[in-house]
This record gives sequence, structure tokens and C-alpha cells, in this order.
Amino acid sequence: MSEQNSPLLPVLGTDERRPLLSVPDSELLAWLASAGQKKFRLKQIRKWLIERRITSFDEMTDLPSALREQLKTDFRFSSFEQVGHQVASDRTEKLLLKLNDGELVECVLMRDPGRRTVCISTQVGCAMGCVFCASGLLGVKRDLSAAEIYEQVLVLHRLMEDDEKITNVVVMGIGEPLANYRNLMEALEVLTDADGFGLGARRITVSTVGLPAKIREFADSGRQFNLAVSLHAPNEQLRTEIVPVNKGTGLQQILDAADYYFDRTGRRISYEYVLLSGINDNPQQAEELARLLRGRNAHVNLIPMNGVSELVMTAPGEPRTRSFLSVLESRGIPATIRKRKGADIDAACGQLRLNRQAEA
Repeated sequence: MSEQNSPLLPVLGTDERRPLLSVPDSELLAWLASAGQKKFRLKQIRKWLIERRITSFDEMTDLPSALREQLKTDFRFSSFEQVGHQVASDRTEKLLLKLNDGELVECVLMRDPGRRTVCISTQVGCAMGCVFCASGLLGVKRDLSAAEIYEQVLVLHRLMEDDEKITNVVVMGIGEPLANYRNLMEALEVLTDADGFGLGARRITVSTVGLPAKIREFADSGRQFNLAVSLHAPNEQLRTEIVPVNKGTGLQQILDAADYYFDRTGRRISYEYVLLSGINDNPQQAEELARLLRGRNAHVNLIPMNGVSELVMTAPGEPRTRSFLSVLESRGIPATIRKRKGADIDAACGQLRLNRQAEA
């Protein structure tokens, strides 16, 4: 896929009403005026939609009942319908969401002491072709709109207890975020706006397979978001086998762009490395990775592969994973092994969507 925004756009399904969250303020103000309502109703409506844990227009109790009825007539409350909900023994929750055109996406809530992290998607499917990933097995269908991106955070927020709040967002779900750059940035603006969801930029991490020009554009946005680069291999040949899109970019261009991001933002780069048994997990490859990252302000996030029934690859055993980690640490490369969340549900990114489509 080129680094330009995909031309694919949402297609309306049977319900042609627009989701209210997707309506620009200027249009909603004009709609309110036509309904004989004052301008201050706009702020009330936005506050209900973004900050509060409601599931229908009826719960907007400080709006006149006639206005609530008119909202129900002219707009949809949500961009999607919840069609799947899995809860793991560690209280990780995964949602399968059906969009208005019938396509499916996933989002996840992960609970840790003192942290509530949500993982959201940016596309229906993925065109990057990573060989270990369920998200791209069916290709890419379209980009998500900005509202479809940030509304995943809101729907997960509504799942939480009253004393819980979202502390972190990772854009690591289905799709390549930087291939949907314009809509991604619009969504992040809502999530960080003081009049929106109000998260700090440093609490948001965007993961990319490595689109150099878009990484540089992201750096030039002037925001303090965290950047995670999905590396998965320490050399060109192996990375192209694992991540086919690498053929059109190359490791050095990606690393140079990541260095530029660090120089512009001061934010340490996280390099994600999915460990695939017998493919990229031997000590020599760990040495090679250490040489590649030496001198960079970087952190390696080792991720034992989540099982995907359609794929024959597996994660290495714990001794081999620990050995890989030890090599990196002995060479002065900060690294951790990602703790697996939701192990007893369809934890692999895209797996729940894939399973549902296989049943159809």
C-alpha cells in the first residue's frame, strides 16, 4: 500500500442516518438552529456523547424531551452495533463491532493495577501482509472514519465500573494507523482535546509497521504521542519475508524516520518484535537486533506470538524467549517481554473478527 490515505470510504448500509459523533460542530449548530434550539445545546450534547457513559439519546436528561426525540429521528446514536463481547479470566474485555455497512472491527480493554488501557483499530482489515497476523488475512476493506476510531474508546469506557477510567490508549488494533493518517489525527485530536475526552498525548501510543514519510509527518505534527515501530526482524531479507511491505521501504529508511521522530519529539521509540519460533528467535538474531539498535534511545517490546488457528507459526517456549531477552539486555538494549492479556479468549488481533466471518 502506498503511504497516501486510502481512497476507500465508508458505504452506508440500511440506516442512512449519520452517527451524531460524525457530524461537524458547524452542521450540528445549523441543525439545532433549524430545530429552534439555542447554541449552548451543542456543548451539552457533545459532553453527553464523549464524557458520559450513556447508550442512548434518552439518557441525555438535561435536554428537552422534544429535542431528544428529534435527535433519535435524524441521527444514529452510535457508529456501530456491538455483536460480540468476550471477557477473559484476567478481566480483559474484547468487543466485536459491526459497522453500518456490515463490516467488523475489534477493540480491547486491558486492566492492570493503576492502569486501564484500550486498544483500538483504524481500518477494516489490513494491507501490510504481516505473516503472523490475523488482521490482514482477508486484506483491507476500507479506512475507518475519525468517529469510528475514537468511538471505540467511548464504547469501552462505557463497559467500565464507575470508579474506573481509561488511562492509556494504544492504536495497535486492526489496520495500519499511518495509512489512515488524516482520520487518525482527527480522532486523536478528539481524544486529547480538553473539551473532548481529555487524555494527555503521552498516554497515547501509535503503532506502525513503518511508513517512513508518514512517520516524519507524524513527528512534524508537534504532538507528544508515543511511537511504536513493528520491527519483527533484524535484517532486510527476513523482515521482507515476515513483513512484505518492507520491500518498498527498507529497514534503514524506517530507522532513519524513527530517529527523526525522536529528534523532533524527544519521545523514546518502542520497537515491537513478535517472536516466531524457529524464524526470528535465535540468539544470533538477538545479537543482530542489538547491533541494529545500538546507540538509539529505544526500547524493545518482545511479544510471543498469539496463536492463530489459520497459521502454522507458533511462539517460542519461555526459555528461548528469556534467552533472546538476555542477549539484548547484555548488549545494553532495554527490553521487556509483553505480558499476555486475554489468553483464554480470542486474544490475537483480528482473530474474533476472522472467526465471526468464517461462521457467516
